[in-house]
Amino acid sequence: MTLKVALQMDPVENIDIDADSTFVIGLEAQRRGSELYHYHPDDLMYEGGRVLASARRLDLRYEHGNHFTLGAPELIDLKTLDVVWLRQDPPFDMAYLTSTYLLDMIHPDTLVVNNPTEVRRNPEKLYIARFPDLIPPSLVSRNVDAIKAFRAKYEDIIVKPLYGNGGWGVFHIKPDDENLNTLLEMHMAASREPLMVQAYIPAVRQGDKRIILIDGEAAGAINRVPPEGEARSNMHAGGTPEPCALTARDMEICTAIGQDLRQRGLIFAGIDVIGDYLTEINVTSPTGLQEIRRFDGVALEEKLWDAIEARLQA
Repeated sequence: MTLKVALQMDPVENIDIDADSTFVIGLEAQRRGSELYHYHPDDLMYEGGRVLASARRLDLRYEHGNHFTLGAPELIDLKTLDVVWLRQDPPFDMAYLTSTYLLDMIHPDTLVVNNPTEVRRNPEKLYIARFPDLIPPSLVSRNVDAIKAFRAKYEDIIVKPLYGNGGWGVFHIKPDDENLNTLLEMHMAASREPLMVQAYIPAVRQGDKRIILIDGEAAGAINRVPPEGEARSNMHAGGTPEPCALTARDMEICTAIGQDLRQRGLIFAGIDVIGDYLTEINVTSPTGLQEIRRFDGVALEEKLWDAIEARLQA
């Protein structure tokens, strides 16, 4: 299908073309003959009953130092497009939420990937709460006494901001760690948000799997192994990607959440699995396509566009 496609994303000049998933999504759209546009979330606006963006025609190429060409700005009514990708990086803050409210006004007449209503309803660390049988012991709270009681029960815990990303602000509080009170004091002074607290999963030393689901189906995976002395396995935090196979438990988790993802229009999801536990469901701006391709030789961006075209034809 020849489509008109917009990428709502961070500045294209700053991306790492060897790692960025949005980049290969755009390349695949071009390969299929689609017209490609780029705009930053700051360029999104509402006026006179229309959702508009100051967008530029975009041409992408896999060429270091010369990976894009942008045309002149055009004020585009997003309802004239076929697909808009919601791909700016978190934080999942009020600016991010506002962009979902605006995109709600055009979806599904223009297909927004992922469905902005469901992205807003299901932030990564809270979405997992819909599946209590799949996740480690978890607490979402701002109540200091509740957090301390959880720590007393499980002793070895992970504390992380509810709306963080890329491993930012994640702390491993060991049984003999004396810093929990200070950490809570700092968080409470700086933020009004609750924290996510989970029992530590020792299996993280063997890695944290990122599994990509496309329209609810498991499509590929990588394992991310944390460096020595580090509890975080995110690649932003120095985690090392390696190939992996999906276990029976991994498939059980994917099967359990797949129908829910599909029904919500969350076409592109990346889940995190440590040992036997689901720890996050990433639907804002999932990554991992290029790493999986390097290990498995599978171009998941092709499967993504196949799923999108099937939705448009339904």
